[in-house]
Amino acid sequence: MSIIVYGKNTVREAVRSGNAKQLKVLAKFGSDSIVAEARRSSIPVAFVNDDELTRMTKNSSHQGFMAICDDIKTYSLEELISCSKNSRYPLFLMCDGIEDPHNLGAILRSCDAFGVDGLIIKNRNEVPLNATVAKVSTGAISYVKVATVTNLTKALLKLQENGFWVVSSDGSASLTYDQVDYKCPICLVVGSEGFGISRLVLAKSDFIVKIDMVGHVNSLNASVATGILLSHIALARK
Repeated sequence: MSIIVYGKNTVREAVRSGNAKQLKVLAKFGSDSIVAEARRSSIPVAFVNDDELTRMTKNSSHQGFMAICDDIKTYSLEELISCSKNSRYPLFLMCDGIEDPHNLGAILRSCDAFGVDGLIIKNRNEVPLNATVAKVSTGAISYVKVATVTNLTKALLKLQENGFWVVSSDGSASLTYDQVDYKCPICLVVGSEGFGISRLVLAKSDFIVKIDMVGHVNSLNASVATGILLSHIALARK
């Protein structure tokens, strides 16, 4: 299986990570550094016109670059736990009910920026890891380990058995996010802005926290909230 990714930054990171198997590029970008990097890595490069690239990507915002990559690698929860054992304080992010590919792509970008050891999503009824997610992540999808699970509550129990504390974000919480000690293995759970985190997942949480709001709206975009929480955790662990 393969996946098409597009956009200059996304394709660059696909080349650098070794995921890209073939490039399609507008001829006017023939001297671009991405093309040079691909050729140094023996990745075939074909030059096409704008109409062809738009047809292949099914999107006009390709920025002149497209890559055919191996299907995005996903991990089991057990593999994710094993890979995180060398981290001082392992940090996972679990998404519950995220359906917008732009949100998931932006969340992946924050995961990479703040050193998240792995992202956990459901393998059904969630947005798939597709070209739009890859584009919005600006290449982060090539570096963040993603585990897909069937049942989020069972996954949380497994994490707790392995020493993780579960911190869920919910606007009705009594605790604010800065009242928790994050210097331990943590799984942060975020939900969609429409439905939030499911009741069963909240019931399995060790802490439920909120982001204090001082404006007129009472909710944040899921990816924005995730960025705030991950930034705080990174600073709190220094």
